[in-house]
Amino acid sequence: MLVAKVVIEQTAYSFDKPYGYIVPSNLIGQAQCGCRVLVPFGKGNQYRQGMILTIEETNDASNLKLIYSIIDSVPILNEELLLMCEWMHNNLFCTYFDAIKSCLPVGITFKVDELYSKGKIPFETNSCELNDFFSNNNVVSLDKLLDAFDFLNDKKISQMVSKGSLIKIGCPVRKNNDATLKFVRPKIDRNELNETTLSDKQRNVAEFIFDIGCICIKEVIYYTGVTVSVINTLEKKGIIEIFQKQVYRTPNYDAYYSENCEIILTDEQNNVFEQLSQLHSSNTSNVSLLYGITGSGKTSVFLKLVEKSVNEGKGAIVMVPEISLTPQTIARFGRLFGNKIAVFHSAMSIGQRMDEFKRVKNGEALVAIGTRSAIFAPVKNLSLIIIDEEQEHTYKSEKSPRFHARDLAKFRVSYNKALLVLASATPSIETYSLAMSGKYSMHKLSHRYGDAVLPDVKTVDMRKELTTGNSSVLSNDLKYAINDALIAKKQAIILLNRRGHNTYISCPTCGYVATCPNCSVSLTYHSANGRILCHYCGYSESSSVNCPSCSDSKLRFMGIGTQRVEEELKVAFPDAKILRLDADSTSARDSFSEYLDLFSKGDYDIMLGTQMVAKGLDFPNVTVVGVLGADSATNSNDYRSFERSFSLLTQVLGRAGRGNEKGIAIIQTVEPDSNLIKLAAAQDYDSFYNEEIRTRKMMIYPPYCDIAVIATSSSYREYAEKCINKLFDNIKNLVSSEYSDIKLIILGPSVAIMPKLNSKYRYRMIIKTKNNKRFREMLQLALTNIKKERDTSVYVDINPETII
Repeated sequence: MLVAKVVIEQTAYSFDKPYGYIVPSNLIGQAQCGCRVLVPFGKGNQYRQGMILTIEETNDASNLKLIYSIIDSVPILNEELLLMCEWMHNNLFCTYFDAIKSCLPVGITFKVDELYSKGKIPFETNSCELNDFFSNNNVVSLDKLLDAFDFLNDKKISQMVSKGSLIKIGCPVRKNNDATLKFVRPKIDRNELNETTLSDKQRNVAEFIFDIGCICIKEVIYYTGVTVSVINTLEKKGIIEIFQKQVYRTPNYDAYYSENCEIILTDEQNNVFEQLSQLHSSNTSNVSLLYGITGSGKTSVFLKLVEKSVNEGKGAIVMVPEISLTPQTIARFGRLFGNKIAVFHSAMSIGQRMDEFKRVKNGEALVAIGTRSAIFAPVKNLSLIIIDEEQEHTYKSEKSPRFHARDLAKFRVSYNKALLVLASATPSIETYSLAMSGKYSMHKLSHRYGDAVLPDVKTVDMRKELTTGNSSVLSNDLKYAINDALIAKKQAIILLNRRGHNTYISCPTCGYVATCPNCSVSLTYHSANGRILCHYCGYSESSSVNCPSCSDSKLRFMGIGTQRVEEELKVAFPDAKILRLDADSTSARDSFSEYLDLFSKGDYDIMLGTQMVAKGLDFPNVTVVGVLGADSATNSNDYRSFERSFSLLTQVLGRAGRGNEKGIAIIQTVEPDSNLIKLAAAQDYDSFYNEEIRTRKMMIYPPYCDIAVIATSSSYREYAEKCINKLFDNIKNLVSSEYSDIKLIILGPSVAIMPKLNSKYRYRMIIKTKNNKRFREMLQLALTNIKKERDTSVYVDINPETII
């Protein structure tokens, strides 16, 4: 007898494991590893969705239930992705099905509807009404049944199912259907066509279809000028047949396919390419760091590596950290590989993401390009993964499963004996440390491509600007530089990593501060809609000039966001065309791509934005870069704050002078003597790394340890606090007994830095340790042994990017 090991949807972490189910004889052959199934689960035998992990033969299947139905006709996940889901479950403290869902595009997932039909046992109450109802309705949903009869509730329906009066049926419903079009094709041979029985229009259409062979009905109508009735008549006469055919909803990047381009490498680039090419051909798993200064042409090396992979008939994944970088990346790769590329990012429609997944799975696309979700692309014969700007926090998921794309990439290259290339001008401290120790190979690009040189950098003390009477958010030096660029028909990029108009609203009379009722943060004023918003939960309320607490009209709007800077730029440069790029201005689909294309064509003179304008973009006509509020990020108490600030400054300064003319970059700060700003201005990553690694070692932070953040949240403060204390006691007891060999440092338990988020109170503790199998085993035991309070959730985040 065949037994399938199935993991179940909507199970709690404490009882999340593979469960055995008998494969019925009628489903043998259909049930395969990687197929989704519908199974009865729990005492009530509720139908739930599951995924088959393994199938094995057994002689003893007592007490096992049967698989009810198979959802997928072919496996939706292959062996590699199934093993990766298991790795995520074991290492990231998530459920199996959370891991499985992360591998699948939203549109391809199913929900399970519970339907009911009449059973063989007569109804005991209101039998006439129920019999009449089911004589008109063979199968009904739970909601329809409850709406029809006031005397029914969930408990009574469950009792009727137990007695056999009702039969409960699980029905999987896909959340998004395939896109299809109606096509026609000949049903008979041409010599069998009896033209005498056809009108002139029918004969012309028939001849047209015989010439083409197979064509969309819309195209037949377009080219022949007939109505659909003519086509339907030909079908009735048995001359043609009409059928549905799936079509792919691909993103709009066809324009990039028309232009092919040859990749020309410098001697330095070619030397690095040859080194990486040897690793690519070695048939062993390798991880390499491509460390190159901004503008050194790392992308050209990527292109050559991917070209090598595609020419060998192998697959590749190319990842970028921001959606804003995707259009330029698609353009470069699309010119070389045409429709062999597939795109993955969150700005695409559900249908597009589903169809791109299918194109890769079917082998129609060999190169998957996108943001974090591209790591799940089911690429066949995978030989290469490239992660550009590998230090970026966006590669880390903030929701379960809390994976880092870099870790999953390591798993996939190990499975496929492939090459992983981590690329950056400012690598993460952990990655650079591994490269320095020899665990990763390192390949350097020390010169900018072509005639481009690094920009001149000037630091402006904004305190001195105030003493000279300049109260503007723009320094005089930055205004002069922008003006000179505009006169020379050049462009400028301005970075301010805060969106909105004002970031802080308070009343000097009574001390009122505008804060979010759901989160422990201040609200931000947005001039575009005249409202104050929370950037965490989305809470919004109309703005007022009067204090809501004391009604004083002296309410102060402080702090500077991109909308405020946009207003000042328009005043300072009335003839300039200004483009603002932030989460507010680019909420529409494809707006990133459209705006960047317009800026590239010169339709805008100044691009102002948050961190999305700082990385990876290549505009040769940009000669001026301005950084506003350069020191604000360093005031965070997060141990990565200096690393993030240095990276952001270095990256944005590198946007200037990428063409034939030398650029200028101006950093506005209130701390001009900051060593971090000086090192970023000099693009001196090595010196920054040497300083930062000493601090990390002294404070025992990664790479000298791993950090596990264990957090609880609840609508009730006391429940969240009680739960974190229970976890602390569990861990303390385990470490003092059977896990005494584990060395760790626990900070907390304590209130989280942001005590309230989305109406949930938050507590957490931080554990510094070595994230090995022994530690994970202990932590899993501590989590499963805890009896949680109601309305309380617990999560574990290994090596988070931020701790809030």
